[in-house]
Amino acid sequence: MSNESIVDGKYVELTYEVIDQKSGAVLTQVEYPLGYVHGTNEVLAPAVMAELDDKTAGEVIEVPIDCNQLYGPRDESLVITDQIENVPEEYREVGTAILMENEQGQTKSFLVTRVDAQSVTIDGNNPLCGREVIFRLEILLVRDATEEEIEYGGKIEEGPELEGVTQVPIN
Repeated sequence: MSNESIVDGKYVELTYEVIDQKSGAVLTQVEYPLGYVHGTNEVLAPAVMAELDDKTAGEVIEVPIDCNQLYGPRDESLVITDQIENVPEEYREVGTAILMENEQGQTKSFLVTRVDAQSVTIDGNNPLCGREVIFRLEILLVRDATEEEIEYGGKIEEGPELEGVTQVPIN
């Protein structure tokens, strides 16, 4: 394992989880390592990215974040409850994302947060809004980025090898 430090131009792979500070519950976690070129693109909140500077592979860091600073305070006017019969069937499941558009053509994503026999509730606030969380990051790899990775902003994934495969037209 190298002990290269995270600085601009390094390719970094890490995993992370977001933990609610009050309950200790894991709110989200990445299953597969997230790869990026440090200083080229921000894949996480700027406050989290800043804490990665000078860290090395094998380190686990915890970054407390007040999500009110990232997303602003909760806006209860973005929580809407309607009679279930007024809501299309495909939007009657908790966790369903709904893209809404206002009269000015601006779009906003809402999430179905509650469904019961009489009503459906959707919420346009970011799910982390109003929470204090800890980003726990495990740094898996730090190395020099290739020119292609710097240009692309991350790891270049190779497509499947198709040599010798016969393509059949679909009618």
